[in-house]
Amino acid sequence: MRRPEPLPTQPARAESAPAASDADVLPFAPATRAALLEPPTTDAAPARDDVGDSELGLRDVWRASRARRRALRAEVRRFTVRQRRQRMAWLGALGALVLLVVGTVGAAYSPLFAVERIEVVGTATLDAGAVADALQGQVGTPLPLVDSSAVKAALVQFPLVESYTLEARPPHDLVVRIVERTPVGVIRSAAGYTVVDAAGVALSTTPDPPAGQPELQITGGTSSDAFRAAGTVMRALPDAIRAQVTAVAATTADDVTLTLGGTGTTVVWGSDDRSAYKAFILDRLMQTRPPGQTSLYDVSSPSAIVVR
Repeated sequence: MRRPEPLPTQPARAESAPAASDADVLPFAPATRAALLEPPTTDAAPARDDVGDSELGLRDVWRASRARRRALRAEVRRFTVRQRRQRMAWLGALGALVLLVVGTVGAAYSPLFAVERIEVVGTATLDAGAVADALQGQVGTPLPLVDSSAVKAALVQFPLVESYTLEARPPHDLVVRIVERTPVGVIRSAAGYTVVDAAGVALSTTPDPPAGQPELQITGGTSSDAFRAAGTVMRALPDAIRAQVTAVAATTADDVTLTLGGTGTTVVWGSDDRSAYKAFILDRLMQTRPPGQTSLYDVSSPSAIVVR
């Protein structure tokens, strides 16, 4: 057998590779290679094209910023258009309301709403025409400017007026509602017969006793408690019974007595307490026991009525 031949040995690695030459690294011409190897100079001014590009970039940025602001404002307007419309609607309604109020007030205080006719209602004894004539000074005055003090001064001339109210009926009518005093009887004196109401106000005086008015025989006059009680009793009576009363007597507030004319029947009333209930009891008694069959009704104590 043949002995195998030894493997060939590898050549020893070179400790350092030879440095590459400039010809191996930069395969350019010597002049070009020299220009590339020179360091750049810092003092060289930029080219004109570079300056132009820089200025164009700032202008574009400014234009883009302005366009962005415009777009932002447009978006804000788009999202707030409903609020602006509501605000304009409210402002328009408020303006219309102000104009309406100003126009109404101006018209009300103008001659367009001046008093041309005065109507007096609620009178029974008073002459409505005389009352209207006394208020003619208000004709031509705008309805809101009617002088209430002047109206009061004119109505004081009529003692029968207990209270009144004024009602404006545009465009030209003034309505005066009168509440007349209710006479409760007459007081005889040296001057004649004076008709008075429950408050003691003298309504009229005549030399002869007026028909349908009872004579008041009150101790202490119209300022006494006896007169106040008698007035309360007379106002509580139904019209049918009151028409039959010919005299009212009282010395104190607790002993009011009525006299029914024609039969001379006496009604003992007592005090003015529970006068409405006493009037109801008396009306029922007179229906069951007419005055022609009775000389006395005592309702001073409604729980213990006496009839004779």
